[in-house]
Amino acid sequence: QVQLVESGGGLVQAGGSLRLSCTASGRTFSRDTMGWFRQAPGMEREFVAAIRWGGGSVYYAYYADPVKGRFTISGDNAKNTVYLQMNSLKPEDTAVYYCAERPTEGLRNYYSVYEYYYWGQGTQVTVSS
Repeated sequence: QVQLVESGGGLVQAGGSLRLSCTASGRTFSRDTMGWFRQAPGMEREFVAAIRWGGGSVYYAYYADPVKGRFTISGDNAKNTVYLQMNSLKPEDTAVYYCAERPTEGLRNYYSVYEYYYWGQGTQVTVSS
C-alpha cells in the first residue's frame, strides 16, 4: 500500500521561508516522479514543482512559473523523502500543499494533476502580509 505523508506547513510572514517534506512508502522511489501541488480556497489544484531521477545522483526538477527562483524541490532516495524549500514567500502562496507520486514510465505531463496516482493528505501553508 502506497502512503505519502507531508509535514512542514505552518504560518509564516511574507518574505519568510518554510520547508515541506513528503515521505513515501510502498514504492520504489527512484523509479517515480514526485510532485508538489497546491490548492487555495475556491481554486483548482495547481502544479508547483516536480522531480524525477535519471539514475545515480542525477535528477531533473521542474517548476511552475510563479515559484521559479523562490522554491527548490529536492529528494533523498535513501529516506524516500522529497522536500520543497520555499523562500521569499508571498501571501498568494497560501494554500494546502499536496505531495503526489506516480511511476516515471508513461508520464506525459508532469504538471497535470491527472497524471499522478498517489496523493498525500496535504499540509496547510499560510503566508501573512
